[in-house]
Amino acid sequence: MTSTKLSYREYLTLAIPFVISTVTQPLLGAVDTAVLGRLDDSSFMGGVAIGAVIFNTLYWLLGFLRVSTSGFAAQSLGTLSDKDSLYAFLRPAIIAFILGLAFIVLQNPIKIGAESIFGIDSNVWESTIVYYDILIWGAPLVLISYVNLGWLMGRKLIKETLYLQVSMNVINIVLDIVFVLYFEMGVYGVAYATLFSQAFGFFVGVYLITRQISVNKIFHIYSDLFEKEAFSKIMGVNTDFLIRTICLLIMTNMFIAKGSSFGKEVLAANAVLFQLQYIIAYLYDGFANASSVYTGKAVGEKNLDAYKRIIKVSNISTIYLNIICVVIIAIFSNELILLFTNIKNVIDIAQDHSFWLILFPIVIGHGLTYAGLYNGATFTAPVRDSMILALIVFLVAYSFLIPIYGNHGLWLAFILFSLARTIMFFIYLKKMQRCLF
Repeated sequence: MTSTKLSYREYLTLAIPFVISTVTQPLLGAVDTAVLGRLDDSSFMGGVAIGAVIFNTLYWLLGFLRVSTSGFAAQSLGTLSDKDSLYAFLRPAIIAFILGLAFIVLQNPIKIGAESIFGIDSNVWESTIVYYDILIWGAPLVLISYVNLGWLMGRKLIKETLYLQVSMNVINIVLDIVFVLYFEMGVYGVAYATLFSQAFGFFVGVYLITRQISVNKIFHIYSDLFEKEAFSKIMGVNTDFLIRTICLLIMTNMFIAKGSSFGKEVLAANAVLFQLQYIIAYLYDGFANASSVYTGKAVGEKNLDAYKRIIKVSNISTIYLNIICVVIIAIFSNELILLFTNIKNVIDIAQDHSFWLILFPIVIGHGLTYAGLYNGATFTAPVRDSMILALIVFLVAYSFLIPIYGNHGLWLAFILFSLARTIMFFIYLKKMQRCLF
């Protein structure tokens, strides 16, 4: 491949496996929701939905571990340095391990804080606690797995990335069905299935990386592993991602909390639609990861032509994905909802709000794909600023629309939040080119 002549076929050859691998991430929660949706009490679905939000809050705060690792690993492709490649993995892995242990140590304060935020029905909260108390022990495994996945993606190790994500989710799906539907373990079964799949993913990821990196090299070039300037650069990039994620989590937690105030059936319906929204978003995340790899390589090579080419290819590819997503949701939204639950009231509420999902790909598609461009270039201030503005838009819409339109107003506020992100990414694109080249 020549850097200046990236073809759509080459782009999709990388993007499609990334789509398959990244979309398996929200499938962990989606399968949990779908299995519990076969039980006769919507409080199980609501409880796991709240539990998932708690862990999303914890892990998304540190989701930059995957994104920034992917960016630095992609840049090491351009520098052709084994040392850069090794440190692109080891430094964030050290940070991930320390932060994962911190979550375990602070598990009780986190739980108390979550209870005060959501203030939900006692039956729903009982399910949440069961889910939380089991899965909190997987925190170090999950965070290091973020680094594992980011490094494999950044190095364009497509088969390894695909195998890691798909195998982990197959384990989760099988264990969910066995534990919940066969052994009737309920929320306990969902939690243990997820924990075991997280552990499996961690060990597989470590194994795949050690096949690419010689452990012996660590002992030869470890002297500047803890170089202060290098960690400062990582944390500088990650600070922007952290602010971005805090804004995203404020929106998500407000969305879920307000949905719970409308009753457990609305909470369950929103949980179904939000799981579908996650899956859509992660489809674009696969494209974003491909864009991140090629952008990082172009930046590492200081190749402006390659940079411009990836923007064009990314734009056109995203338009086609927008069309595909809109058509599928418009035609099959009812069938998709029925995959998650057979509780009639929850189905009716979800179907009544499903048209918001048709708008979602249109307003967020380019925003999510463009995020990959910024991440690959480790030019992350626009990622931060776009999310701050989007949150302001959400808060204003939240205040004015919900009193008038109820749960529909909540979804409209979410759509406006997504649109604001996309617009800001378009605005910043020229500035990134000027700064980098």
